[in-house]
Amino acid sequence: MPKINEPISFLRGPAMKNRFMLAPLTNCQSNVDGILSEEEYHWLTMRAKGGFGLVMTCATHVQAVGQGFPGQLGIYSDSHIAGLSKLACGINQEGSVSILQLHHAGKKTEARLVGEIPVSPSGDPKSGARALSYQEVLLLIEDFVEGAVRAEKAGFHGVELHGAHGYMICQFLSGETNLRNDEFGGSFRNRTRLLFQIIDGIRARCSDNFIIGVRLSPEGVVKLEDAVALAQQLMMEEKIDFLDMSLWDVFKEPLEEVFQGRTLMSYFTSLDRKHVSLGVAGKIRTPAEVEAVMRENVDWAMLGRAAILHHDFPNRYFQEEEFSPVKNPVTREYLQSEGVSKKFITYLESWPGFVAD
Repeated sequence: MPKINEPISFLRGPAMKNRFMLAPLTNCQSNVDGILSEEEYHWLTMRAKGGFGLVMTCATHVQAVGQGFPGQLGIYSDSHIAGLSKLACGINQEGSVSILQLHHAGKKTEARLVGEIPVSPSGDPKSGARALSYQEVLLLIEDFVEGAVRAEKAGFHGVELHGAHGYMICQFLSGETNLRNDEFGGSFRNRTRLLFQIIDGIRARCSDNFIIGVRLSPEGVVKLEDAVALAQQLMMEEKIDFLDMSLWDVFKEPLEEVFQGRTLMSYFTSLDRKHVSLGVAGKIRTPAEVEAVMRENVDWAMLGRAAILHHDFPNRYFQEEEFSPVKNPVTREYLQSEGVSKKFITYLESWPGFVAD
C-alpha cells in the first residue's frame, strides 16, 4: 500500500512530492469578470507553501454562461491568462503540481448571474434552462478544450474535468437530465461521448506531458453502475492521468440497497486502474482518517474542509507527531489567519456549524 509521504508519478507531467491533494473548493473570491483576485492567489499559494503535493483551483468556467456562483474564476477568455499565469507560477515554485479545474454549471446556474437563459443537454422546465443545439454542443466541447489550452499557456501542469455533482458534464452523463436524441444522448455510450471528445481534444491540442484528471460523483445524478463502468473505461484507455472520486463520505456504503454491504469507495479501488491513479474526497479531516483511507489502496487523498482549517495540514502531519486538527466551529479571525478572505468566509457561513456565531 502506498504511504501518504511517498511521491507519486503520473503517466504524464511532474510527480507529486507526496499524496496530499487540495480539493477544488468553491470560494467566491475572484473578480466579477472571472479574473484572478489577490485573495484567491493568496488562498491557493498558501496551500502550496503548506506542503500539498498537488494544488487544484476552484471550478473555473469555460463559458461565460457556464458560471455557477458569484466570484468564480474564469478561463473563457484570453483576458484571464495573465492572472492564471501568476497563480500557476506561485504554485509551481513551491514544488506543488498545479491543476486547473475546468467547469460549466449548465442548468445549475441562474439567469440573473449569467445574464441569459441557462443551458443544459435538454430543456429543463424546473430550472428554466434551454436545450443546447447540436452546434452548441460542439462549441461546448471546443471551449473545454480551449480552456485546457489556455491553462497550459498559463503554466499549469494540467487540468481536471469537473464531471461531478450535477454540473454540465454530469448532466450529459445522466439519463435523467440528458434526453437528447442525437449522438450525444440516448445510450450511456452516447451520453459519455461529450466527455471523451473533450479528452481527445485536449490530448490533440496540448503537449504530450500535460496532465488530465476527471472528477466523478457516483450517486445522485449518475447511477453507481454507470459511474463504475465509466471509471473503468477511463482507466483502461489511459488517456487521463488520474481519476478523482468525490464521494461526500469516503467510508459510507452506497445508497442503492443492491450495492450495500461494502463501501462505496471499494467499487472503485477494486477496478483495474492500469497506470491511471485513483484518489478520493469526502470527510477526510484527521490524520487517522488520512491513514485509514490510504489503507484502502487509493493512490492519494484529497482534502477540502481540512485544508480550509489548516493551510499546512501536510507539513504539520509530517512534522508533528501528535498533530490534532482544530474542530468546527472556528472564528472568522481564525479563518483569516489561514488565508481565507472575507468573501470566502461569507460563503462558509452557509455551511452549518463551520463558522462560529
